[in-house]
Amino acid sequence: MNNFDYYNPVRIVFGEGQIQQLSNLVPKEARVLITYGGGSAKRTGTLDEVKTALNANGSRTIFEFGGIEPNPEFTTLLKAADVVNKENIDFVLAVGGGSVIDGSKFIVLVSELLDEDGNVSRDKAWETLTSFGQNITKVSVTLGTVLTIPATGSEMNAGGVINYSERQAKLPFINPLVYPKFSILDPTKTLTLPEKQVMNGVADAFVHVMEQYLTYPVNAKVQDAFSESLLRILIEEGRAVKVQPDNLDVRKNIMWAATMALNGLIGQGVPQDWTTHMIGHELTSLYKIDHARTLSIVLPSLLRELKESKKEKLLQYARNVWQIVDPQLNDDSLIESAIQKTEDFFRELELPVRLSDVNLNEEAIPAILEQLKAHGMVKLGEHAQNDLEVSKRILQRALN
Repeated sequence: MNNFDYYNPVRIVFGEGQIQQLSNLVPKEARVLITYGGGSAKRTGTLDEVKTALNANGSRTIFEFGGIEPNPEFTTLLKAADVVNKENIDFVLAVGGGSVIDGSKFIVLVSELLDEDGNVSRDKAWETLTSFGQNITKVSVTLGTVLTIPATGSEMNAGGVINYSERQAKLPFINPLVYPKFSILDPTKTLTLPEKQVMNGVADAFVHVMEQYLTYPVNAKVQDAFSESLLRILIEEGRAVKVQPDNLDVRKNIMWAATMALNGLIGQGVPQDWTTHMIGHELTSLYKIDHARTLSIVLPSLLRELKESKKEKLLQYARNVWQIVDPQLNDDSLIESAIQKTEDFFRELELPVRLSDVNLNEEAIPAILEQLKAHGMVKLGEHAQNDLEVSKRILQRALN
């Protein structure tokens, strides 16, 4: 196991009816900007529930900013940051899934980057994104979240991903200044989600674990055991939620597993990959494919392309996650069986596993590679050896 320094200050408030705790969690004199997405928070009554809780005591001043996209757009977030600046907001409360939370983190990071006219500077905000959030050393706004879509783990980490369509860029950032002060996780809020969104969330969490687990061994037994348990839970509950969509216990386990998948714990002291995500980001940016669905397309092909460098962990994955024990299978057959089971699981969730499943062919590959090059994604993976040629072979494997 490698050395590490683990820090996570996020308070998790989990369970039914916990939104009412907002009256105790948000300062009584705060000027609050509630951020949300496309309107489901309003339609389901969650937004009203949030405002009722905020108005239960104190003299908070409440503003709203809706319309944050499923892949949060740079230009939209700058408009929200202008609101933060002009209304002297000191607390942003994100109500939604990972996109709203990611976007709200970025709003907090850039809201004080002003131009000479007093507006948030597009150039300075772009610099923040291209520096992966590392150029910001101080913020004046606190962030809290009310999670409605389990998937990204953004509710318990300091990272995010922002889309900038004008530049055909989808880039990650991370900065400890935007750890949420708290996150409320009420699994009942997931019961109204469309099935597609639920399946996307399961796949997103699954691949988050894989990016941190399926690299090469460093004798990190605790992290490996946690990772393997999370993967088995996501397989079991992902299947269960399709046939029992109203089972709240299943929803609870999915919600907490998705949070644990990317709160930093299982990634401590171990090598990490993230090639699947970086390629997936370009598929989303170029072709507007749901993030999770880009991951289910790329991961099986990546595992087949990199099976030699990942051999030891793939064999461990086959044994400990998929429980494949067959003395007649050699290592190559065992690995292929595990990859095939992964692919079959994604298909069970009605997720694409080939570029052809989303109506893309080999003509899409040059554009994806060009974007990877433009964004500096040319030394990916746990060995920093996945160059554009490797990415090309992964994409070619994913064609049909």
